[in-house]
Amino acid sequence: MRLKSLILSTALCAVGVPSFAADAPAKGSAPAKPAAPAKPPAAPAKPPAAPTIKPTMADVRYGEHERNVLDFWKAESATPTPVVFNIHGGGWNAGDKARVSGIEKYLAAGISVVSINYRYVPQAVAQGVKPPVKAPLHDAARALQFVRSKAGEWNIDKARIGATGGSAGACSSLWLAFHPDMADPTSTDPLARESTRLWCAAVNGAQTTLDPQQMKEWTPNSKYGGHAFGFTGDKDKKLSQFDEFLQKRDTILPWIAEYSPYALVTADDAPIYMTYSAPPAMGQDQKDPTHTSNFGVKLQEKLKSVNVPCELVYPGAPDVKHPQVWDYLIEKLKAAKP
Repeated sequence: MRLKSLILSTALCAVGVPSFAADAPAKGSAPAKPAAPAKPPAAPAKPPAAPTIKPTMADVRYGEHERNVLDFWKAESATPTPVVFNIHGGGWNAGDKARVSGIEKYLAAGISVVSINYRYVPQAVAQGVKPPVKAPLHDAARALQFVRSKAGEWNIDKARIGATGGSAGACSSLWLAFHPDMADPTSTDPLARESTRLWCAAVNGAQTTLDPQQMKEWTPNSKYGGHAFGFTGDKDKKLSQFDEFLQKRDTILPWIAEYSPYALVTADDAPIYMTYSAPPAMGQDQKDPTHTSNFGVKLQEKLKSVNVPCELVYPGAPDVKHPQVWDYLIEKLKAAKP
């Protein structure tokens, strides 16, 4: 897969400009289209059960912060295995790596699993990270680079890594899928030389944009996302967090361009799978505006416009081949090499 050019806005307060990795994961092929509709997926707000299989390695440190740790489940194989890279949900304010679905299925298919913790938004605020969402997203990228650096030791295929997660973890997964490669081949840090690109991503209940104007247009009762950019609202003025987010949107356009998955889509991105618990209703209020499939409809439209394969699942959805996230990841990660 062709690596994406890295363009950072001069208005961003980011760390050094990364460049390209020597080798990037290839794209998967577009999913087939059977006639049968999808089975209703699980509600995105419900966290998965804790796995019954203990990790091969637990609380492996990939960074300096106390939450920069991950768990690793190693699939037994004579050859390097693909990896499912799980990013937990919780609004970037809560959640834990202990909650991850499908481990037994992945291991049985010969796929290893990684599940990460990362800094929460309040911890990023305390550290002075601007915007706060930069912390969990860059932690996810660093954890991915760390996993790739362990390819020989852990017997994994560093090209075939598929990200997954629910809600905020889904948004983080899509950000990784669309962001230009953050690898710096000239760095003295061996981890920083590793690619941050993905083979594929399969997510549940994803927020596909962090642009409040788009959210409002797609789903009028949207209320999520302001905290990611440091907005807290004003109780005295009866101004909600989202209202402040929307009012001050023009002041953070460079941040939206850098951290909103929708804004980062280009034709060389990895194939995507998204599942939601209810069908879409574009331009209408939603029972759960934070996890509405309206997000999925609009991202699928944009991905199709640049010929990036995308499968969208919700109750009654057409053209569904994979009813569950693990169905998609197992097929994509184990597909024969072209």
